[in-house]
Amino acid sequence: MQYPQTEFERSNYWGERMNYRALGRTGAQVSPLCLGCMNFGWGAEEADSIQIIHRAIDEGINFLDTADVYGKGASETIVGKALQGKRDNVFLATKVHGQMGDGPNDKGNSRLHIMRGCEDSLRRLNVEHIDLYQIHRPQSAVPIDETLRALDDLIRQGKVRYIGTSTFAAWQLVESFWQSEKLGLNRFVSEQPPYNLLDRRIERELLPVAQTYGVGIIPWSPLAGGMLTGKYRRGLKNPEGSRYESGKFRNGQEVSEATWDVVEGVAKLAEEKGVTMDALSLAWCVTQPNVTSPIIGPRTMQQFEGNLKALEVKITDEDRRRIDELIKPGTHVAEYYNADFGPVVTR
Repeated sequence: MQYPQTEFERSNYWGERMNYRALGRTGAQVSPLCLGCMNFGWGAEEADSIQIIHRAIDEGINFLDTADVYGKGASETIVGKALQGKRDNVFLATKVHGQMGDGPNDKGNSRLHIMRGCEDSLRRLNVEHIDLYQIHRPQSAVPIDETLRALDDLIRQGKVRYIGTSTFAAWQLVESFWQSEKLGLNRFVSEQPPYNLLDRRIERELLPVAQTYGVGIIPWSPLAGGMLTGKYRRGLKNPEGSRYESGKFRNGQEVSEATWDVVEGVAKLAEEKGVTMDALSLAWCVTQPNVTSPIIGPRTMQQFEGNLKALEVKITDEDRRRIDELIKPGTHVAEYYNADFGPVVTR
């Protein structure tokens, strides 16, 4: 494929194809798909990972998300190598919170761990600043004002541009906004929640909060850990080497009948539209109100190319009506497995 060469040509090409959007209430413009880098250094070799990153940038994806805990720094290191000479082309996000060493202060949301974690991420990424620095998980044992003060200092030092969260409850975000306003601190601008066609719970409270307070929503697991990719079917042997090869989750549980009902309904709709199931599922997520950029996590170039097709799928009002019949807004189905964080029990 011949990519546009001049800045003007690239601006027009990417703007029309990517439909860049603001990250929440900020002026930062990001692509409607975010390249998740969790598999880089774990499920994908370094050379393949770098190739996928470069291809994503060529296609106009300017939003990359990783975390220090992915491969205990391996993902950040690979991303840093891939961005040499391309740093200004991306909006770079990473996260802090997970266990990064054997000591009691090598994890969590304390000032001590956040400040140290940021320095380590900057070194691995080989960059001077992080565009979006996110708290990977809430930690009730640490006062939110301690976390916010540390993040605010990083912004004032020029090491971080914006701050966000991952898997925070709606009330935790609102509490943080109150503390930020009271103390005059920079506030969170984004949240990363699980959101897909098997789990629509964030529509109850989190999405309304996001709309009210101008929070960018960056869903993780938009394909439900692979259940919405189209390669799994009820009663059939799963592909060899796949995540659910045994027909069960890693904890031994069977895939619920309610899950299969939704999966088969989405597969039928995708077939009727002449698109792949993963493209349809991603397109639905991309076009949901208040969603900024779902995170895709390809391990191979083939998976990346399949994910990219979501930008070519048009979701109609009739499609939404049929999807809402399969799984009602704000609801969820029984157990399904998320590859990042284990079985998600949603009874």
